[in-house]
Amino acid sequence: MPIWLIIILVILVLVLLWFVGTYNSLVGLRNKVKDQWAQIDVQLKRRADLIPNLVETVKGYAKHEKKTLEDVIKARNSFVAAKTPEEEMKAAGDIEKTVSKLFALSESYPDLKANENFLSLQNDLKDCEDKISMMRQFYNDVVMKYNTKIETIPSNFVASICHFTQQAFFEATEKEKEVPTVSFE
Repeated sequence: MPIWLIIILVILVLVLLWFVGTYNSLVGLRNKVKDQWAQIDVQLKRRADLIPNLVETVKGYAKHEKKTLEDVIKARNSFVAAKTPEEEMKAAGDIEKTVSKLFALSESYPDLKANENFLSLQNDLKDCEDKISMMRQFYNDVVMKYNTKIETIPSNFVASICHFTQQAFFEATEKEKEVPTVSFE
């Protein structure tokens, strides 16, 4: 066998090994993005499950705060009805805003603030919010690594050939960045 043929075969084998390695790396990162989203999803669903209990507890103390309670339930229901991660991200932001109004509302009801049930639910929800925040950070870190790998040379060639697409970051919307206003009218 001529030496040039051996060199060409070695080069082809090396290119094939690089291609397979890069492909497997991209698949691993894509799966890690999905896993991190699933971790966020678990916490978002936990929060959505806590909200009806919190609302029922508040109802007994703040019967005339119907609009705030309705907004919380509406935000929770839109999260439960969300079909895509993007819809869940938006609905999660709406929940955060309405729940913060609900907690601000509790300041006006000393009996409610002292209620063990409310305090327990409030702590559970706070823990859940902290976990969601941490999971969002992990998710965005993995998305950044994945998107960078898709865009950088030479792995972008494999990504393009195999149809790997960029993933969206979990970002706060302008509405979520607003300071919630609470009215006690």
